[in-house]
Amino acid sequence: MSTTQECRGSCLCGAVNLTVTLADHKVDACHCNMCRKWGGGPFLSAQANEQVRIDGEESVTIYSSSDWAERGFCRQCGTHLFFRLKQGDHYAIPAGLIDNGQLWVFEQQIFIDEKPDFYDFANSTQNMTGQEVFEVFGTPPE
Repeated sequence: MSTTQECRGSCLCGAVNLTVTLADHKVDACHCNMCRKWGGGPFLSAQANEQVRIDGEESVTIYSSSDWAERGFCRQCGTHLFFRLKQGDHYAIPAGLIDNGQLWVFEQQIFIDEKPDFYDFANSTQNMTGQEVFEVFGTPPE
């Protein structure tokens, strides 16, 4: 029996709709400098390695944030839509973008070594430094 679930979400103005298949209800937090600049705080996301369908692609702007990843946002309202690797099918979808209030489980924090001291999460999570992330996932640093 499959544990995958098809979820939907949209940007603030409704110009872009995403349909994503999630394998679980896990949420990760990324504390890297780029994610914090992008959203003003840690990036809380659901990981999708399966199908992601984007309706309204003409309203999506892609920003190449590194040699190995890019970020998508709505060109109408600015909503953050995804972070994705340029190679492969990995997407990180903002948890707040997905409709219906999923039963999220906060599981992991990455780039914990770049997290500023002014906030902490109370949840018990697996924590990985940036170097550990690159060692596990094989993505080269910028």
